[in-house]
Amino acid sequence: MKNILRIDSSLFSEKGVSNALMDHLVEKLKDKYKLNQLVTRDLVEDAIPHLDATWIQALMMDEDTRTNEQKEKVAYSDGIIEEVEQADILVLALPMYNFSVPSVVKAWFDHLARAGRTFKYTDAGPEGLLTGKKTYLVTTRGGVHRNKETDTLIPFALNFLRFVGLDDVEVIYAEGLNLSGDSRQKGIDEARNNIQSLIAA
Repeated sequence: MKNILRIDSSLFSEKGVSNALMDHLVEKLKDKYKLNQLVTRDLVEDAIPHLDATWIQALMMDEDTRTNEQKEKVAYSDGIIEEVEQADILVLALPMYNFSVPSVVKAWFDHLARAGRTFKYTDAGPEGLLTGKKTYLVTTRGGVHRNKETDTLIPFALNFLRFVGLDDVEVIYAEGLNLSGDSRQKGIDEARNNIQSLIAA
């Protein structure tokens, strides 16, 4: 029995290539595993607030001294963390926008990173606490950036995920989507084939 958490982030919603590939990946996972629960969070449709000074202050205050507004802020961030804690498999869409993750994903990362909850500092350095989970990243790009200096997205995402303990990660690339000819379809087909190979392994 598996709990799957799906995080969508395409500005184009259901019309986005990342959403279509996420649909395909989730269906393959459901075929492979007995599904207990599927939770979907669309970071665009349900806009996630960016952290600000008041939010950080609320998180840092003792629980019994928080105002009702501060308690609501903390509860919101706690909900994001709890979704990941309860998941066995995380499926995250990462379309490349201006060489990086969508800003809503960065906001989600910021809510997820919590000292003492999702990571801790030790004498040997930081230690991630969200361990024992499988993560799939679906990244879509208009150009071709894989393993090039222009791909600042995947190194950043992997660094963050490992920081919080999500170190069992597979990356699915769909590239060349805005290039001429049949490049778009080739990129999509390659990603779908990659999904098939990963799930079959």
